[in-house]
Amino acid sequence: MELPNKNTLTYAEYLQLGEDVQYEVIDGKIYNMSPSPNVKHQSVLVELSTEFNMYMRNKSCRLLVEIDVCLSGEDDPNKVDEWLRPDIVIVCDKNKIHENRIVGAPDFIVEILSKSTAKIDKLVKFHRYQQAGVKEYWIVDPVHEIIDVYVLENNEYKHVGIFANDEKVKVSLFEDLSIDLKNIFREEF
Repeated sequence: MELPNKNTLTYAEYLQLGEDVQYEVIDGKIYNMSPSPNVKHQSVLVELSTEFNMYMRNKSCRLLVEIDVCLSGEDDPNKVDEWLRPDIVIVCDKNKIHENRIVGAPDFIVEILSKSTAKIDKLVKFHRYQQAGVKEYWIVDPVHEIIDVYVLENNEYKHVGIFANDEKVKVSLFEDLSIDLKNIFREEF
């Protein structure tokens, strides 16, 4: 799918393009979100989502995958000129959850790297999430089977560590949750 033949795009215009069109707009730049992620990416996404979702049953926070996020908190799609589509978001403020998007910064975001998105996830999105006040950000490298964990402290991300193999990752957002990476980076079939 070709990028729109224009320099700017509002969220309202984007919604008119159809459900099969997937773009992100960050700092005024339009990013095409295709092709679809590979099997390893999908496997990691499903496993992480399962771990978080099982924990969050009967809790006030909500896990969503691959949903548009309007970090600015602007509710009017005609005024929204930036949105992203993280792999996983956790939102603890139900007022931020709208029918087709999140309006405002989620509490927690996971991006799973692919060849075409690694630079954007590590640099562009990192800075936007930090600026917007996302409390915890995980960058998952499915090829090397590692997770970089960042926690927001004094409006800047602190690198908590790099986790791999059979390690457990403490989720700062929830006092009593750790994710066992042997469940995330399972052997492929």
